[in-house]
Amino acid sequence: MFSGIVEAVGRVREASASPAGKRLSIEAPFDRLAIGESVCVSGVCLTVTATSPGFFDADVSPETLRRSTLGRLGAGSEVNLERSLRLGDRLSGHLVFGHVDGIGRLIALRLEGASSLYEFEAAESVSRYLVEKGSVAVDGVSLTVFGCEDRRFAVAVIPYTAQVTTLGKLEPGAAVNLESDMIAKYIEKLAAPYRK
Repeated sequence: MFSGIVEAVGRVREASASPAGKRLSIEAPFDRLAIGESVCVSGVCLTVTATSPGFFDADVSPETLRRSTLGRLGAGSEVNLERSLRLGDRLSGHLVFGHVDGIGRLIALRLEGASSLYEFEAAESVSRYLVEKGSVAVDGVSLTVFGCEDRRFAVAVIPYTAQVTTLGKLEPGAAVNLESDMIAKYIEKLAAPYRK
C-alpha cells in the first residue's frame, strides 16, 4: 500500500520482454531495497525481483501491460517512484494500492497563478468512481479531483509537485495511469444486493 506521495523520479535503464511479460530495470535512489519488496512505479505496484546499488528490476505481467502505460516504457523513460508504507508512517496523500484501473489522457493544461490546472479524460469504468473533492492517483501521484463531469475531471498541480514528479513534463495527449479511490468500489460492491 502507498500514499501517492512520490519519493523520487527514476529512469528506466532497460525494458525487455520476459517470460512474465516485460522486465524493467529502473535506476532508483533507494538504499536497501529487498527482493520481494513492493515499489509503486508511476502508479503501478511492482515487486522487486533483483536489486543492486542504484537500481532494481521488476517483472510486469500481461494484465498490467494491458491496463497501464508500462508497456510503453523504454530506456530513458522517467517514472514516479514510491516505496510501500510502513505501519506508523504518515499518510500524507490517500490510500493508493498501485492497482491501476485504466489509462487516462491529458486533454488540457493551463496555468492558474503559480499552479497548473490539468484536465483528463478517463474511461467510464474509472470516472464513475471519481467525485468532487475526492482522491485520484495519476501516475502514482495523490491528487484532489474537481470539475468532475461525465468522463472528464480536473486536478490542480502545485509547482512543487510538478517539479518533483513526472507530471510537470506532461503535455496534452499524454497517457497516464489512473487509480480511483478503492473505498468507492468496495461500497458499490457491498451495496449492490440492496439496490433492488
